Amino acid sequence: MGIKKNNERTLVAGIGSALTDLLIHEEDAFLEKCGAVKGGMVYTEPEHLGKMLTLTANPPSVVPGGSACNTIIGVGKLGGPARFVGKCGKGEIGQLYEQDLRRNGVEPLLFTSATPSGRVLSVITPDAQRSMMTYLGASAETRPEEITPGCFADSAIVHVEGYLLFNRELIQAALESARQAGALISIDLASFTVVEQAKDFLDELVREYVDILIANEDEAAAFTGFTRPDDAIKALSEKSPVSVLKVGPEGSYVSEGKEIIKIAAKIGEPIVDTTGAGDLWASGFLYGLAHDFSLEKAAMLGSLCGYEVCKTDGARIPEEKWEGIRRYFS
Repeated sequence: MGIKKNNERTLVAGIGSALTDLLIHEEDAFLEKCGAVKGGMVYTEPEHLGKMLTLTANPPSVVPGGSACNTIIGVGKLGGPARFVGKCGKGEIGQLYEQDLRRNGVEPLLFTSATPSGRVLSVITPDAQRSMMTYLGASAETRPEEITPGCFADSAIVHVEGYLLFNRELIQAALESARQAGALISIDLASFTVVEQAKDFLDELVREYVDILIANEDEAAAFTGFTRPDDAIKALSEKSPVSVLKVGPEGSYVSEGKEIIKIAAKIGEPIVDTTGAGDLWASGFLYGLAHDFSLEKAAMLGSLCGYEVCKTDGARIPEEKWEGIRRYFS
């Protein structure tokens, strides 16, 4: 592989927002009522989230999450050493969040705040798309000076959540600390809305720091200007040593240098909910790279993880499915 990791390391660390997911199923008309962007993410206040929950017929499913956290939990469930860095509230939700990380094989490195923990209302529509409204809460109070190279000690890969692009000083601190720790750096572009708002400095950050760039079609189009997958993955490959383009039911493309590999999507049971599909794709891919899989094998593991999470509500794969995934790639 063109990227060179420390061969004695296999730990994947992630940094991002420590958020609790509230999952509800609604029709598209609900998105208009609550001001959500179809397939995207908008920020809101807790009062608005509370109001929207009064308009839904069924109580939400509650699952600790956040994009980078979902990815790192997936790495832990695959059996790899994993660490999550973030900030949550000091109350019960924050305590449950830490317990959930440990239960899923992840080392928590959590800063705390008197501000309540953040949460996300994820609205799942009949087409299995998810549209998110986010209250960052305590997670927004992570300070750049808190993120040091020690946060990423012994990491093979540091996975940076794209939502941190909303805080330029914080993401700069995370990238610089990861580099000083001697880790490869992965970033998931998170949402086309994030890319659009960070366009003025995103290209510079990617070129200077990022070894592994992960995007879906919408994010890649916002970043490169190309909508055709062949053009988009070529443009992404010119920005980062390893690049990933996820194209939903059409599968994915991965590139390293001039080599581009097309990975077919898994086909089988119907898709229920795409929440966490990209996050869990990253779990498999990063686990594979950290354990010296070939680029193609790592992407195949990513594809399998991304497919399995789409067969259930939320960003968690049932334990019996993890057992099958681990056996398949052992």
